Amino acid sequence: MLTEQQIREITEKVIEQIKKRTEKKEEVRVNPREIINAGADRISTRLGAGEKAAGIAGMIDHTLLKADASIMQIRNLCGEAKRYGFISVCVNPCYVPFCFKELQGSLVKVCTVVGFPLGATSTQTKAFETENAITNGAAEIDMVLNIGFLKSKNFDGVEQDIKAVVKAARGNIVKVILETALLTHDEIEKACQLARSAGADFVKTSTGFARGGATVRDIELMRRTVGSAMGVKASGGIKSLKDARAMVEAGATRIGASASVAIVKGETSGTDY
Repeated sequence: MLTEQQIREITEKVIEQIKKRTEKKEEVRVNPREIINAGADRISTRLGAGEKAAGIAGMIDHTLLKADASIMQIRNLCGEAKRYGFISVCVNPCYVPFCFKELQGSLVKVCTVVGFPLGATSTQTKAFETENAITNGAAEIDMVLNIGFLKSKNFDGVEQDIKAVVKAARGNIVKVILETALLTHDEIEKACQLARSAGADFVKTSTGFARGGATVRDIELMRRTVGSAMGVKASGGIKSLKDARAMVEAGATRIGASASVAIVKGETSGTDY
């Protein structure tokens, strides 16, 4: 499987070819499937996004996890993801089947959450949630780490919790939400080490429902801890292109945001998530 950086490089090459052909006033026809066959398992695109947001759109999990999210809002979320080329929509589990149908024929994946937002459900419950989500069409799982276990230094319990979700995901991407605002730096490092040992693909900062979200300092710490072995997702409080770029420069390879459209347009969102 290609790395996030390789995917972005392939996409940028394709975009550059399109620009050159457009300048020559040639007819431009791009078949996404041809790009995938050329080596990319997905496409990072900026179609519909501002020029300043080049490369960012394809790193964004377009997110709507609020309790009062309506079916119409979820449909709109899927439409925006297709229009702007976000890598996924991240929704609550009840909407996974709907999003899977809405996004069929597109390159946008369905991401959902497990043990959300507290991380305090049992390991068996998290595993079942994961199996059910994958069966319903989810391609990525964002699970909340058992924060209480970590605080209690029950490190084996934390690792086994993650391992159970990784196993239930059957090879699909698993991101571990650390809820960094509730952790010390030592705890963030330990959580990253446990997630890596358990076979997860990403570590992620936040649910967006705690007292704080992503910070550059936490992203830098997470990247140093996991090295190049894992992805790092910045989520929570990212409201502008400037915010997103700062996270990427600090080491993030994925962005979780509800302000995704504002980000790729170079605007600043007034949302609280």
